[in-house]
Amino acid sequence: MTIREAQESDVPAILKLIQELADFEKAPNEVINTVEQLTIDLFVEPCCSALVCESDATIVGFALYYTSYSTWKGKCMYLEDLYVQEAWRKHGIGQLLFDAVVEKAKEANFKRMDWQVLDWNEPAIKFYKKNNATLDPEWINGRLFF
Repeated sequence: MTIREAQESDVPAILKLIQELADFEKAPNEVINTVEQLTIDLFVEPCCSALVCESDATIVGFALYYTSYSTWKGKCMYLEDLYVQEAWRKHGIGQLLFDAVVEKAKEANFKRMDWQVLDWNEPAIKFYKKNNATLDPEWINGRLFF
């Protein structure tokens, strides 16, 4: 297994995993992103970055992240998604991807890393708690769609 920076040729596989994640999160019809747009967002006019886990030339997991900002702390990392295909779970891939993103944040001297986890996703909650994460129940997420 190899954790590496995503390459442009990985975009179709990443988008497939994004759809799998949406299916897992019970929102299969919410993904409107395309290979073309994800390619632009990752490589042409980058606004985010991705790491992939590859096993025998097959991408089995990914982490997508970007720079965010805290007026209190400064530059931060936002982990948008971390996903490992079901058949590959329990092999430490999620931990490898998470650790690689944390390392990127530390290398960039970011002050913290943020993400969201669904309140019913007990395996993910346990995973983040195992990594000494603070899961803050006080904040309500706001969102506007355009």
